[in-house]
Amino acid sequence: MANDMTATKSMATHTSGQFSTFFVADLFFGVDVLHVQEVLRSQHMTPVPQAPEVIEGLINLRGQIVTAIDMRRRLLLPPNTADQASMNMVVRTADGAVSLLVDEIGDVLDMDVSTYEQPPENLAPAARDLIRGVYKLKDRLLLVLDEERTVDLTVGRVA
Repeated sequence: MANDMTATKSMATHTSGQFSTFFVADLFFGVDVLHVQEVLRSQHMTPVPQAPEVIEGLINLRGQIVTAIDMRRRLLLPPNTADQASMNMVVRTADGAVSLLVDEIGDVLDMDVSTYEQPPENLAPAARDLIRGVYKLKDRLLLVLDEERTVDLTVGRVA
C-alpha cells in the first residue's frame, strides 16, 4: 500500500506543475519550467562541419557555447516554409545548456495531474521516443517533451 502511494506521489510530481510551452509545426509542446534557462529570439548560428543533421549549429550565449538542435529535423518534420525565424528555448540538461529551435514560444501553463495521460500508441515513433506524456487541454493536447531524451541524438533515430 505504501509503495502504491509513493508511486502515485512520484507520478504526480513528474506529471504536474508548470510547463513552458512552444510550437513546432502544428504540435504543442511543454517542458518543465524548472529546466528552462531562457527563451531567445533568433541568434547568430555558427555551423558545425560534419555534425548530425539535427544540429543547426552553435550559439554564443554570453560566453557560453550552446548547441542548437532544430526540433523540426529532430521530429522528422518538413522544414519551416514561413519567413519567420526560429526561436531558441534554452534548456538545462545533465550535459549542460542546449538550445531547442522552435517555431513559436507559448505561455507558461499550470497543469493538473488529473488531465495527464501516457503518450498514445499511434504517435509517430520519432516523436513518441521524446514524449513523456500528454495533457488534455480544452482545445488541444500538450505534449510533454523529455528534454534529456531530446538532446540524446541516439534516441529516436531510424537505423
